[in-house]
Amino acid sequence: MVRFWKDIPGQEKRMHVRERICPISGPGLLSKSERKRKAREIIQASGADSPEYFKQVVKQDIGVTFREQSEIWLKHALTRKRKPIRATSAEDIQRELDKWILPEIGDLPLSEAAKYPAMKGLVARMNAGLLSPKSVNTYFRIAAAVVSSAEDDDGNPLYPRKWDPEKLDLPLVDPKKQRRPTIDERTMTFLASCRKPEERMLFILCGATGMRIGEVLGLEIDKHFADDFTTILVRQQAKGSRLTSDVKTSNAIRDIDIHPEVAKLLREFNANRKSGLLFSSQKRTPLSKSNIRNRILYPILDMMGVEKGGPHVFRRFRATWLRKQKAPED
Repeated sequence: MVRFWKDIPGQEKRMHVRERICPISGPGLLSKSERKRKAREIIQASGADSPEYFKQVVKQDIGVTFREQSEIWLKHALTRKRKPIRATSAEDIQRELDKWILPEIGDLPLSEAAKYPAMKGLVARMNAGLLSPKSVNTYFRIAAAVVSSAEDDDGNPLYPRKWDPEKLDLPLVDPKKQRRPTIDERTMTFLASCRKPEERMLFILCGATGMRIGEVLGLEIDKHFADDFTTILVRQQAKGSRLTSDVKTSNAIRDIDIHPEVAKLLREFNANRKSGLLFSSQKRTPLSKSNIRNRILYPILDMMGVEKGGPHVFRRFRATWLRKQKAPED
């Protein structure tokens, strides 16, 4: 269904109407892009998409939906002058909106989504989905930010709210119960002796440098190694199948000194290659992080009886190992 507000001749207020796009399954089911296209055609044919109707500043009498306001909020967060969010963060936020938030309250008018029953239903949906308390609170803050971003011409919020976690049934985040899987020295030693050279080198590099997996997969031979592979220059990361200079933080741009034994292994692994990615797929694109986690790392950890964890376990292992060696924090 597509829902929108429409002018009714002889009436001062608009009417909230809906029209059918296609069945939810079986013959006639359309893809997501086709549904969006047909929805635009229906709204355009109704005359509801006049320039006066769609305004960047939300008016209370227009009845903008939560979904529409989320698009305005995310676009503004990307383009604002003060502390804009990263493009890669925007992609993650959009995925969280699409999966957890919009299916529950996306088609509600913003005035209704800003009320306790709607937000409480959202929290209940996330709790029922067995999300961790931290994730539930994080996703709720995204929804709350969308609501608070609706302002009048003077910059005052249209729906000021001071949310009560007790009324919303928001779960408490206990740092002691948060899942932070890591590996010990025995597991790291086993991973560093994998049969396949590419897997072996990948795990050694992650454990020895503390680099994020995206940074490791974004390393290019001719650009990011210096002093005969004894220094790594972190300047970009892999995001999906593409490379981007939009790294996680400003401190992520750094030079990392490598232990001579690891540098020797790197030289042997690289052989005589002069350019290209250090780790790449058959199509010469970055390896998939999810494939590394699900097809390689998880099965090995499961076989060893170790708690499953993604590539971030290497960063935690290295930090723990350095603390045990009483290495200075700096």
